[in-house]
Amino acid sequence: MKFLAVCQSGLGSSFMVQMNIQQILKDENVDADIDVSHSDVGSTSGDSADYFFVESTLGDVLGNVPADKLILLKSLIDKDEIKEHVNTILDKEDIEHS
Repeated sequence: MKFLAVCQSGLGSSFMVQMNIQQILKDENVDADIDVSHSDVGSTSGDSADYFFVESTLGDVLGNVPADKLILLKSLIDKDEIKEHVNTILDKEDIEHS
């Protein structure tokens, strides 16, 4: 499975979200093979990942991404919000976690 953090330029904020997701997966003791990376909006296509984490104002820009794969974040720095979304995905995909 692949998670992709997306921001306008594919640098700072998406990298920060990527690091937060990786830490959450570690904290949740997830053994599943989940690749987490980051990208810019222009390089992102609907088949780039299984789930896309993006700041909510950029959701419309990613029209090529299916809505059920799009995770719209109200805040890119709110680790609790990101954790809630990650855990929802883990539950949906039946992936064991703490």
